[in-house]
Amino acid sequence: MAFNKVSQAAVLKMLKRCSNLGMKHGHNNEDDLPSDVPKGHFVVYVGENRTRYIIPISFLTHPEFQCLLRRAEEEFGFDHEMGITIPCEEVVFESLTSTLQ
Repeated sequence: MAFNKVSQAAVLKMLKRCSNLGMKHGHNNEDDLPSDVPKGHFVVYVGENRTRYIIPISFLTHPEFQCLLRRAEEEFGFDHEMGITIPCEEVVFESLTSTLQ
């Protein structure tokens, strides 16, 4: 499945759901995001402990991050209340995101 053709809609749906997550938990600001999520960023949960990370939307254009999103979609899907859960170890995720910045 090609990320650019199939998963663009899934990613947009997921980002909308992440925005709705803030509203459901009483964080109503102008963007309906939790107050600690800056504009241009979104939340993902990583690893067995589901550690919360706030990352820039620009990561969505990187092939390495797209690979993680494909794995997340295959394993968990994007249609759930928690937000995006990335199925990899935190140390791997932190290493990858540090190279993307």
